[in-house]
Amino acid sequence: MKRVFKGSAVLKPVLIIAILFFTVLQSKGQQSKPAERGYAPVNGIKVYYEVYGEGRPLVLLHGAFYTIEMNWGQLIPELSKTRKVIAIEMQGHGHTPYSDRKLDLATMASDVAGVMDYLKVDSADVAGYSMGGSIAYQLTIQSPKRVRKLVIISSTYKSTGWRPEVTNAFKSFKPEFFTNTPFETAYDAVAPDKTKWTKFIEQMLAFVATPFDMGDSNIAKITSPVLIISGDNDGLDKIELMKTYQLLGGGVSADMAPMPKSHLAVVPSQGHVSLMMQTNIILGYLNDFLK
Repeated sequence: MKRVFKGSAVLKPVLIIAILFFTVLQSKGQQSKPAERGYAPVNGIKVYYEVYGEGRPLVLLHGAFYTIEMNWGQLIPELSKTRKVIAIEMQGHGHTPYSDRKLDLATMASDVAGVMDYLKVDSADVAGYSMGGSIAYQLTIQSPKRVRKLVIISSTYKSTGWRPEVTNAFKSFKPEFFTNTPFETAYDAVAPDKTKWTKFIEQMLAFVATPFDMGDSNIAKITSPVLIISGDNDGLDKIELMKTYQLLGGGVSADMAPMPKSHLAVVPSQGHVSLMMQTNIILGYLNDFLK
């Protein structure tokens, strides 16, 4: 494991926390069996999905390098008690095969819409974490009628939404940093072709190092209610986060004007990865906002 932590001083704590995160998920053993699982043929690839429970559909989009289980394993059993939960694994992640197709947010958002079409879901609530949150923003911009309510967890719609040290760390990531990590273990457990691991990591590192900006004007046009959940030290620039909330109609004095339909929650003493470990807190916010 020593070679995993060579190189970036920023990356070291991220991987340590990720290991703890994965250990927590595995030790709790809280898993549900999907009522349905399979592959949806969309945009020239096959995208893996799992469906749990019944009720109003809720689409879950995971973070970079994650699988459904790693990201949502503790939340799905609770959410699926009252909702039809549709969890998707993006290109190259988990069960979804690696593809040489270039990764970008617009294409992955289109993949999500394609899975919804395949499952005959016209509209749904959508929740995304990290990379999944950026995809969720893009989906809402591209297909606004498909998204009823939007939940963004520790994510942004533009590269400058992250603190400079985070974007600089993205640029310094190397494939060998991920060797023998929980990410590789999870990949080996379910990937259709385990020999694609290095190519997948190289593709993902190129993706996360590419600047993006969906545009302030497009965010301001979002009509769906949005819940933003952020850790107070999760790497997001909080000034930019507040600007985002204002674009969505928030940041008013609710004693002098109607309460905004969009909400902002900043969870104290949480980083980017540790935030997803706060199952009860996130579940409470989700239930209050989505009901």
